[in-house]
Amino acid sequence: MFGTRLRSTLVFLCSLLLAACAQDPAPPTEHSFTVAVIPDTQNYVDFTLQKSAGFPLDSSTLFIQQMEYIAGKGVNSGGDIVFVASVGDVWQHVFSKSDPEHVNRGIFAVPSDLGFDLLIRPDETQNIEIPKAIEGYQLISQAGIPFGVAPGNHDYDAWWAAAIAGADTSTGELPPEQLQVHIGGLDAFRSAFGSDTLFFRNKDWYISAFDGGSSSAQIFTAGGYLFLHLAFEMQAGDAVLAWAQDVLDANPGLPTLITTHDFLNPRGERLPYANMNLALVDPGHNNSSEQIWEKFIRQNDQILMVLSGHQLGQALRIDDNAFGHKVYQLLADYQGRGQVGLDAGAEREADGPITGIGDGWYREMTFYLGAEHPRVEVKTYSTHYQHYAGELNTYAQWYRPQEQPAMSDAEFLQADEFVLDLDDFYSRFGQPVP
Repeated sequence: MFGTRLRSTLVFLCSLLLAACAQDPAPPTEHSFTVAVIPDTQNYVDFTLQKSAGFPLDSSTLFIQQMEYIAGKGVNSGGDIVFVASVGDVWQHVFSKSDPEHVNRGIFAVPSDLGFDLLIRPDETQNIEIPKAIEGYQLISQAGIPFGVAPGNHDYDAWWAAAIAGADTSTGELPPEQLQVHIGGLDAFRSAFGSDTLFFRNKDWYISAFDGGSSSAQIFTAGGYLFLHLAFEMQAGDAVLAWAQDVLDANPGLPTLITTHDFLNPRGERLPYANMNLALVDPGHNNSSEQIWEKFIRQNDQILMVLSGHQLGQALRIDDNAFGHKVYQLLADYQGRGQVGLDAGAEREADGPITGIGDGWYREMTFYLGAEHPRVEVKTYSTHYQHYAGELNTYAQWYRPQEQPAMSDAEFLQADEFVLDLDDFYSRFGQPVP
């Protein structure tokens, strides 16, 4: 009798277990987190755009306000920002019009009318602009948010006019088509954001650096994945790409983001400004965007996304890599936005240029991972106006004519607020780890 009951009980329990196993599994849990992208901040800290120089407001207060806001949205402060990527042009002015390394390699300044001598202001750069930039990033650091900064052309020590490779410089002044603006030296950048600064020294998430931090690598954990981030110097050369390949080889399979100052133009083309193509002057030490794509990005399947600034406006480009997987390339540069200055009384001639300061705009990329449809929601927010782009009826009216005059208002808004479907994310990187 007892054995019969026991067998019946076991059969009943097994039937319940089988029934439970036959039911649909629990639905996957979606996790979200945000990566903040800081566009060119050079005009905020520009010493000429402060009250002391006659500008109607201290533009640097917009920069500090932006960094305070982002720091306050870090995960340690109860928010969802897990990483901050800066596309460079952190400050505005430079130190000189010659760079010893380039001079030693025979790349000299040549006479030209390119007209950037006013950019060379070593005292103000050292004593006003760089300290203000450091003050802003100290807020991110103190909030415990990992971050990476890619140097922009304004963050280099020197600017000068240089002849393109192969030009005959013995004939006197060169025609414009044989000249380029060139840049060199990152001593000041390394003093602020080098691998040995307090920002990064002994940080377990800062995993590698090239040339003392001219380019750098970070990791961060979010959404059940370990991510890798690479910050490249501008138009990075083969030595940087070789270093970056070593970093990828040491961290295989991690979804990887690259931030570099110049990659896309506002039309979504991998082309530089016509007068600042570093690879034309110094091909041994610089690559064009297209070369970086072909040599490195396209050949490494774990690279998911490329972020850039430098060229005013916004753009999105999606290409398949050599493995048939998508690489998302995004441009966001808002430095020319000057409505805040107009609000404060800055003068402009009729239909004349606006003095750009940035107006507090930055990018938020919110990843949604873990559920059936992985995706990234890209939005643009102003810490001054305290609105997202889609919440301001005047957004296109203020900025479209200068940035994207060929777009309609609706298209302009869609360029700053959109969703990326990461439809091959799980096949590339697997399911998230709880």
